[in-house]
Amino acid sequence: MKIGCQMAFNEYTSPDYIAEAAGHVEELGFYGFWVPEHVLFFPEYESRYPYTEDGRIAGDPRSLLDPFSALTYVAAHTSTIRLATGICLVPQRNPVYTAKVCADLDYLSGGRFELGVGIGWLKEEFEALGVPWEDRAGRTLECLDVMKTLWCDEVSSFEGRYYSIKAAYQNPKPVQQPHPPIIFGGESDAALRRVAAAGQGWYGFNLTPDTMEERLAYLNERLQEAGRRLDDVLIYASPHPSVRDSKDMQRFEAMGVKQMILPVMAAKMDNLRERAARAMTRVYG
Repeated sequence: MKIGCQMAFNEYTSPDYIAEAAGHVEELGFYGFWVPEHVLFFPEYESRYPYTEDGRIAGDPRSLLDPFSALTYVAAHTSTIRLATGICLVPQRNPVYTAKVCADLDYLSGGRFELGVGIGWLKEEFEALGVPWEDRAGRTLECLDVMKTLWCDEVSSFEGRYYSIKAAYQNPKPVQQPHPPIIFGGESDAALRRVAAAGQGWYGFNLTPDTMEERLAYLNERLQEAGRRLDDVLIYASPHPSVRDSKDMQRFEAMGVKQMILPVMAAKMDNLRERAARAMTRVYG
């Protein structure tokens, strides 16, 4: 089982720090480098963040670097670590532009990009962007179909419910063929149905071994209905904070988890080194 790290960059993380931090975790042997996305935060909001008891995102953040800008910068200062969005809010974005930044990042990084996808939880962000909240799941799947034709077809075209593209070129194509892996985030039944229908992977968050086991059983059923197998899907996970025992990590690995993604949040290198080393110990004991 490989280890990935999740970092969040903002105005408190300088370009020099980002470059040094990325190089350090690559040197330590981390496999994946994941960054989140939100273009706006709000001091007050009615939406509920799904991973805290009070429904507020931890730390009350105010800013993040755009994930594609951050990952492109990381790509320029690393050579082997995989680069991933954790998670890209696809339905908030124009899919033509999203396809472009994904393909360019894969091209510039030598084929190291993975697209972590989510449908979003912060309704106020959608409203500020002028994007309908309703049917964001359906819009996400259509966005991905648009992106696939732009990635895979020399002359691309698309006609759907939300988007229409006449014959057009978009180049360069991604290095990875047919396209970078699409990894769906989310633990709900609906999220796992999306994995079975259109994903090359699943990223489960805040899981214990027991909840992972139950969710994998559900995913396996949905995959079988789609004529697929669990072995066809990349299984990634972030553990619940209570999961500390290396035996629990061994249970995740036995269930087929290919990458365990751990938060390595810091604004200074001394703290980053300590937390990165602790993450390694958390997995390997």
